[in-house]
Amino acid sequence: MATTTDTNNYKLNHSMIRVKDPKESVKFYEFLGLSLIKKLEFPDNKFDLYFLAYDSANAQSSGNSVFDREGVVELTHNYGTENDPDYKVNSGNAEPHRGFGHLCIAVDNIQAACQRIEDAGYKFQKKLSDGRMRHIAFVLDPDGYWIEVIARNSHLDTVDVKETDVSTYTMNHTMIRVKDAEKSLKYYQEVLGMSLVATHESKDAGFNLYFLGYPGKKDVPDKSHREGLLELTWNYGTEKDENFHYHDGNKDPQGFGHICISVDNLEAACQRFEGLNVNWKKRLTDGRMKNVAFLLDPDGYWVEVVQNERFTGQDNF
Repeated sequence: MATTTDTNNYKLNHSMIRVKDPKESVKFYEFLGLSLIKKLEFPDNKFDLYFLAYDSANAQSSGNSVFDREGVVELTHNYGTENDPDYKVNSGNAEPHRGFGHLCIAVDNIQAACQRIEDAGYKFQKKLSDGRMRHIAFVLDPDGYWIEVIARNSHLDTVDVKETDVSTYTMNHTMIRVKDAEKSLKYYQEVLGMSLVATHESKDAGFNLYFLGYPGKKDVPDKSHREGLLELTWNYGTEKDENFHYHDGNKDPQGFGHICISVDNLEAACQRFEGLNVNWKKRLTDGRMKNVAFLLDPDGYWVEVVQNERFTGQDNF
């Protein structure tokens, strides 16, 4: 294994969200075409982790180990929540606890994909026919998290297409809101080593979107075909308000937990971060788990750092 670290080897591995009932959540994400690729059980600590990813022969990370992927979804289930009528998660989209925004899947034929989801009885935050943006939809998962659905093809060309193939879907991006775009872009590029893939400015609406990612596969034609991107949403003026902050998802009410990057050499990567004077939630040396670390980004979101197993040849857990 390398004794140094190269951010070109890093991957935006997964996004973690807490769920009330894992059976219902796994069922939903499997319906969207993801596969359960690993389950970790921690009965002494009374929680389980479910890792889901696109894993068909068409998938970009097909067959890879859990932490040698991008676009993985980690579901965290704390025992007993499924039987608690008062338990509900914070989706990140309601005031005063906004922060995390959504996960996003890219599909082949968006009208057929959305019809299939609707026919299965799942609810929408926004249907294709709602509003002016007819090329995106937002589905609600069993806990009320928003799942954006975008088209890889022009939505105008697929109006009459009735079929959709979930084996072609990808987990395109995770969206979080940020207070200060300049600070966040500097952090994710200079500290975490991501590159700015695309920028979308909506000056009339007062916000910008920034899409960042690691190199990934070289033959991917455009952003909509990527997996494991990070979308930063910046609403103009928030950076000027000293009292403004977003909810990180880990304070009550909880919901979103973290994003995670996998690296080529965990110790070397953490030494590099230390040299950049990052803020830590947990160093490698803290606590009993010596194989994970957590950084804090400028908004206080947690960024997990784990070893990419491809570089060690052994499982992390």
